[in-house]
Amino acid sequence: MFRCVVFLAVLLAGTGAMPLKAQMTTSSPSGATTPARALDSLFADEWERGLREHPESASAFGDTRYGDRWTDLSPSAIASREASDRSALERLHAIDRAALSPDQQLNYDTFEWLLQRAIERQGFREYLRPIDHKNGPQLNDTIVEVMPFRVTADYRKYLARMAALPDHIDQTIALMKEGAKAANTPPRVLMERVPAQIAKQMVDDPARSPFYRPFLKFADGISEADRGALQADARATVRDRLVPAFRKLQTYLKDEYLPRTRASIAASDLPDGKAYYRFLVRFQTTTDLDVDQIHETGLKEVARLHSAMEKLKTELGFKGSLPEFFSYLRNDPKFFYKTPDELLNAYRATAKRIDPELVRVFRDIPRQPYGVREIPATAAPDTTTAYYQPGAADGTRAGYYYVNLYKPESRPSWEMMPLTLHEAVPGHHFQFARALELPDAPMFRKTAYFVAYGEGWALYAEQLGYDMGLYENPYDRFGQLTYEMWRAVRLVVDTGLHAKGWSRDQAIAYFKDNAAKTELDIVNEIDRYIGDPGQALAYKVGQLKISELRTRAQRALGPRFDLRDFDDAVLAVGSVPLTALEARIDRWITERKGL
Repeated sequence: MFRCVVFLAVLLAGTGAMPLKAQMTTSSPSGATTPARALDSLFADEWERGLREHPESASAFGDTRYGDRWTDLSPSAIASREASDRSALERLHAIDRAALSPDQQLNYDTFEWLLQRAIERQGFREYLRPIDHKNGPQLNDTIVEVMPFRVTADYRKYLARMAALPDHIDQTIALMKEGAKAANTPPRVLMERVPAQIAKQMVDDPARSPFYRPFLKFADGISEADRGALQADARATVRDRLVPAFRKLQTYLKDEYLPRTRASIAASDLPDGKAYYRFLVRFQTTTDLDVDQIHETGLKEVARLHSAMEKLKTELGFKGSLPEFFSYLRNDPKFFYKTPDELLNAYRATAKRIDPELVRVFRDIPRQPYGVREIPATAAPDTTTAYYQPGAADGTRAGYYYVNLYKPESRPSWEMMPLTLHEAVPGHHFQFARALELPDAPMFRKTAYFVAYGEGWALYAEQLGYDMGLYENPYDRFGQLTYEMWRAVRLVVDTGLHAKGWSRDQAIAYFKDNAAKTELDIVNEIDRYIGDPGQALAYKVGQLKISELRTRAQRALGPRFDLRDFDDAVLAVGSVPLTALEARIDRWITERKGL
């Protein structure tokens, strides 16, 4: 998965530091408003609106203009954003699509897809659940990962953002109260994780606050006088504003909100929940597959992968059953590193092992670099094994592969290769970095993130390890099968949890029975599926489509098929719904056959 704050309104997610208007490429000698110019203007205005309305997203994208504030969660601001979505769709439909070029039509269709679903989503009032174990102001200190700290003004802007957080927390509490009245709340089992997260923000020593991190080590060039003044202001802000605000949030959460959260875990138990889950399935997979189809696909994939695992277990000479082999993989000390530093170094070594082999499966290597970092300690106990944070479009920040160093004894070495192929190269980093290089594309296309495409590509990238000769170690191969099984299991348990009445314990047990992931990861994963319904379905659905297209191209092109060209072609489309990807690859196959 990748981690990035996204535009709540139209999911113009990704990276970008410059206004779209600077990139408009269509012009008319007479200055007349053409459909292409009208489309460019719409994209420019909507990009700017997204940055302005979602300051956290702007920071993640590399835009520093709104780094002193948070998203306005007031009822009037929410209503204004929703009205702007509807107005944008009306403006889009006023443009003559038939008068656009094929590339512009793809941009039009992609933007329309996003807007239509953003508007449909409004009816489910997701904003009434503004906090859970993965989101909320108690985790907002992670914003420092994407903010620049180069000159004194950068630190001052961040101080202003810190000082604005209590108002944002008050808005969060107001939405929680409204959600509780409407019985629109997160599952209690997830919310029970949140008090411990808030407690980490209620520090006695301001210098131990996670928000204080930028003031522990300053950039070169910051004067001693400025350093002292900044530290004094930061300590005062933590002590006088942040700690009291988090104490208020903690009191409300424990005394009033938690008892009113829902005991159930299924999205179908929310107001209009069955329709909500059906929407999420369509939205996340970018398909019209129904719940039963996806569940059955998962069962078939689990059976196929079980067979492959049994075969590899036998090859490794293990005499016990598959569950016994899973236990061996989860518990034998030889598969684990003893310290967080050793684990981090191993991840970095794995990434560097992949880098020189990329030319075997790609012709085009993106220019943007990437690095490997640890997940911040405030989030690590409740988050996934790793995630990717895209870099900034103007080159001021590289992409980063974040790895979880919490409890290294639960992070097996045999999962490192497929995980790094997925999150770093050639998975998410290639996907996002190559998209920034799309010629003549508007910024929303350069930074788009459709889960089925993005996560489907990253899961497909895990399998490219075979083409790059990276799975020579049979335990690494079993790690790849485990990771693919992990995504197949998701098809079964996500639909089971949200549409078929499965319990949390039933989902955990099914996962443990079918994959060698450690128990900590499995529990965190199941809670992730409970908290983000439908999202996990997109990985396997997307990978199956990309693999199907690769097979189609191989059969159609025969000896003229070159994997490097195919992989480049998939990335050259950019992040789009799977139907649009399929249409583009079919066109690419036809063009290649004509050469």
